[in-house]
Amino acid sequence: MSSNGKPNPQPPAAAAATNGAGAGGPPKMYQRPIYRPQGPAKGRRGGGGRSSCRFSCCCCFFWALLVVLLLALVAAVAGGAFYLLYRPHRPAFTLSVARVNKLSLSSSATAPALTDSIDFTLTAKNPNKKLVYLYDDFTVTAATAANAVPLGEATVPGFAHEANNITVIKATVSAAALGVDPTAASSDIKKSGTFAITLDLETKAGVKVGGLRTKKIGIQVHCDGIKVSAPAPAPAKKGIKLTTAKAPAKSPAVVEAPAPSTAAADDATTSPPAATTVARVCQVRIRVKIWKWTF
Repeated sequence: MSSNGKPNPQPPAAAAATNGAGAGGPPKMYQRPIYRPQGPAKGRRGGGGRSSCRFSCCCCFFWALLVVLLLALVAAVAGGAFYLLYRPHRPAFTLSVARVNKLSLSSSATAPALTDSIDFTLTAKNPNKKLVYLYDDFTVTAATAANAVPLGEATVPGFAHEANNITVIKATVSAAALGVDPTAASSDIKKSGTFAITLDLETKAGVKVGGLRTKKIGIQVHCDGIKVSAPAPAPAKKGIKLTTAKAPAKSPAVVEAPAPSTAAADDATTSPPAATTVARVCQVRIRVKIWKWTF
């Protein structure tokens, strides 16, 4: 009974049981609803997927790093074994002779033209006992040392550089009416006295060991500190003087033309330019090309 005198309402299950008992049927027992656990929320499911993805990425990175380290280790071991077995050394290039045969620079103040011819002699030495170097054709270029005024170019055929071998390389760098910068050319190229030039040889070289050949890579042979001088101009030809000898009376005057002396004959011809003995050791650089850049 409530405080106001009204009976309290019974729960539905108790009312149903009372009604059933009053109707003469068996009493009904109250049953609790069965608890069914719900699945994880959508947000939690997404978080678990991200963590598994991070775990797989970390595993992939770890295995990739491990493979790279193993490859580096194998390469280091192979390189060490190759070095101990063959003791490889770079080839040595020495510039022995440089001679200017012809040098002419027009006197134009705006667009001077250069015509020249320069002979070079180099010696290439292969100090290795078992390695053979294979060279492609060489591209030879020369320029002044101060402002890099081009002096021409040439091509030298490639060759196989055998072990413990010395090969002589000869090249003639020339240019015909080559346009040059007027200021740099007038400052660097001297028609009297000496001036400094540089020489570059570029090619691709590979190594042959027995029946194995490596891939060819670019190399550059750079020679600097070369002092050359322009050839001396030809001296003016001396004229032949006529002498008149006194003849006896009643005899006509006789005009004698003496034969030119040996010295006069030598002056009339131009002596070849003297070769400049250089004996400069050149640097051998490896040229690596990555896309558009060469290092």
